[in-house]
Amino acid sequence: MRAYDGAWVGWTGSPDDAPPPFSTDDMDLVPVPLSAEEIALYYEGFSNATLWPLYHDVIVQPEYHREWWDAYRAVNQRFARAAAEVAAENAVVFIQDYQLQLVPQLLRELRPDLKIGFFLHIPFPPTELFAQLPWRRQILEGLLGADLVGFQRAGAASNFEALAENFASATLVDETLVLDHGREVLARSFPISIEVEEVAKLADDPDVQQRAATVREEVGSPKYILLGVDRLDYTKGIGHRLKAFGELLAQGDITPEEAVLVQVATPSRERVEAYQTLRDDVELAVGRINGDYGRIGHPAVHYLHSSYDRPELVSLLLAADVMVVTPLRDGMNLVAKEYVSARSDLRGALVLSEFAGAADEMGDGAFLVNPHDIDGLKRTMLAAMRLAPDEAEQRMKLLRDHVLSHDIGRWATEILTALRAI
Repeated sequence: MRAYDGAWVGWTGSPDDAPPPFSTDDMDLVPVPLSAEEIALYYEGFSNATLWPLYHDVIVQPEYHREWWDAYRAVNQRFARAAAEVAAENAVVFIQDYQLQLVPQLLRELRPDLKIGFFLHIPFPPTELFAQLPWRRQILEGLLGADLVGFQRAGAASNFEALAENFASATLVDETLVLDHGREVLARSFPISIEVEEVAKLADDPDVQQRAATVREEVGSPKYILLGVDRLDYTKGIGHRLKAFGELLAQGDITPEEAVLVQVATPSRERVEAYQTLRDDVELAVGRINGDYGRIGHPAVHYLHSSYDRPELVSLLLAADVMVVTPLRDGMNLVAKEYVSARSDLRGALVLSEFAGAADEMGDGAFLVNPHDIDGLKRTMLAAMRLAPDEAEQRMKLLRDHVLSHDIGRWATEILTALRAI
């Protein structure tokens, strides 16, 4: 935002009144208010109990409620009006994520002079899943209000193109969607990334490196530390990871003295019932593994249900011998890229789900795995732990070559350049 001198239109994060527009830290902020009822219906309801599970392969069954849809539509209209009021003539407006999929068309109706882009940070489902949505046509028409619709993976862009043709009267011509009235919409993949320099700088900090050494001591100085860092979300495959690790212990392939799993589970959407159930299930699994295989002062699984600041996170990345990223479905997964950015020592191994968007870019150096295949996941975790140092270095070089040359700045430049060129 600082680089492009724009205004950020967004929710404040708390219910009810929002302050008037203000500037801070070289950014112009335009707050949009949400009531407590709208948070329940629009955010926790339609966004996170309808769209989120639907777009993530129906891992949890989506709920379809008309009052949730009404709130979603009303909030999207409010965001569109706010953007229309502050945007300069012929400005570029860049709309973010699944909570605001109606805004492109609503904004175009208010301000046809604007150039409008949209980026979806999560997966976009195939026809057989998206077709379940009672408001499928409205969502597609909302997205088609943009000039450019960006996705994490090429397959998601293809899904959108097929659905736009099936349900929204668009025609695909030379890789461009043409609407009835002749306007063109481009759908493309733009894999997002991270601020590589920020992570690399922290990884080189002597205090962070010392903290990483302390972490190893605190978990018992095992030969191998396996690390998972996720929001506590049912899409992240935390249960599958725990099951595989528990079975490795049960079969004697590893011992608690040889290997421990550190699982950071950042609290998420704690008022949504599916997330409450997930927390219970994860903590029950952790308790069983530690009850069976841990000993006083030395649990097999170190489970941390809390958030961590950046230096502490990077210290964990440096301490980990194996980073285990096993989502059942993920738009990208930036933790995988953070791990690689931190490992200038060319040590460590990345176990990565093939269902994460990051697998498209990192498959040459990572150990790709199907997290539903528990036996395969176990074999892969063992292979990553017992990787020869020279192969580990070769794999990490491949990963770092890509991640370091494809940072968040490159992503922003590519997608905004494509939008301006339309």
